Amino acid sequence: MVIASARRALGELFDPALRQVLWKSVGLTVVGLIAAWFAIRYAVEWAALPYLEAFIAGFALPDWTGTIGLVAAVAAGLALAVGLAFLVGPVSAVIAGVFLDDVAEHIERQDYPDAPTGRPLPLGRSIVLGIKFFGVVVAGNLAALLLLLIPGVNLIAFLAVNAYLLGREYFQFAAMRFHDEKTAAELRSRHSGTVILAGLLIAGFMAIPIVNLMTPLFGAALMVHLHKAIAGRQARQGHMAPA
Repeated sequence: MVIASARRALGELFDPALRQVLWKSVGLTVVGLIAAWFAIRYAVEWAALPYLEAFIAGFALPDWTGTIGLVAAVAAGLALAVGLAFLVGPVSAVIAGVFLDDVAEHIERQDYPDAPTGRPLPLGRSIVLGIKFFGVVVAGNLAALLLLLIPGVNLIAFLAVNAYLLGREYFQFAAMRFHDEKTAAELRSRHSGTVILAGLLIAGFMAIPIVNLMTPLFGAALMVHLHKAIAGRQARQGHMAPA
């Protein structure tokens, strides 16, 4: 189910009907990242750079490094670049979240014409879920970054944390178009292994530079197909009505 759903999701990323959503999402994400760059840069220059200069002053630097201020500025620039790369996933997820219902509705109507179409989440609920998603992704990745000093573990931690978080949030989004939050959570829990495996594919997608800007659209499309497959199997087993 997971591989089949992923193949269908990849094939639909450049569907002409979704292309406008894709470019709006990517464009707004780039704007958001630029804004985040300036905000973080200002915060670093105002709050961190003086302390960084004082810290570096305690070391005997070779002559070719130039002034302490220059070394501190370079170090701060590298930290900014790492921070910005870290924010690509969360920022793109929050921005693209505005359009995910459009993506889901198109896929449901095009690929499942004989099944009912899901209900868009209310705007307020979408905003709450978007903020929550941003928070859990940032917290999870910060936890993974703490393991950077352990060789090999950092990549495993990144994939494991994001497989769980991304799988949970995107599946919950797709399921809540047809069920209340409690029923959606129970369905996710009942098929947690499948959902986490799908989340692992989304995490791998998010780890690819530039391509990761399309992570929210890929994740939403993948989970719409996966939810349909799981709901169909559940219906055949008599556990719930088909989605």
